[in-house]
Amino acid sequence: MEGMSDDSPDLKAVYAPKTAEEARRFYDDWADGYDAGFATREDYRLHVETAHAFVEAGGQGPVLDVGAGTGLCGAVLADLGVGPIDAVDISEAMLAIAMRKDVYRDAIVTDLNQGVPVPPDSYAGIVSSGLFTLGHAGPETVDGLLRVARRGAQFALSINARHFEDAGFGSMFRTLESHRIRNLALPKRRIYGPGARGEHKDEIALIALFEKA
Repeated sequence: MEGMSDDSPDLKAVYAPKTAEEARRFYDDWADGYDAGFATREDYRLHVETAHAFVEAGGQGPVLDVGAGTGLCGAVLADLGVGPIDAVDISEAMLAIAMRKDVYRDAIVTDLNQGVPVPPDSYAGIVSSGLFTLGHAGPETVDGLLRVARRGAQFALSINARHFEDAGFGSMFRTLESHRIRNLALPKRRIYGPGARGEHKDEIALIALFEKA
């Protein structure tokens, strides 16, 4: 993809896809270079922070890793003893890489705006790292995640703090707190470690921790 390379990903381009097909093409093109060309070189840490927050909140499997990408968060969850884990993402190419890490039970290719094609109440935990920012997947997709979660299921959803209010996540959570979720906490975590070198190196995420009521 123009503006992307294994060595120097154009992170501004992450916000560009607006349709399902645009998002699919973008992440398919990025798949081969994502782990080494982005995560390692930019000292990306959000998947580690999100997985640990989930476990520290009492999260357990079966877990759905939403926007699993190449499986970075799933690998951390597995190392922490969480399982079984299913992966869902719009990019088949990224999921192919994720499945080679041998931490997932199943991979589901879908556009989250159309919901997750599994039965209701399938999961005791829902985790998402790096998906919710400006772009194709917005706060409206959380409703579909609640559908596939069991009552009492633990959620850990990272959300870019810069876009939390402007993209509608704040108002969405305030509405959900009245009847669909409980014990909402929003701890702040750094997205990148000290080795980050890009203009986004100081960005912060809120990790939305809550349970399905």
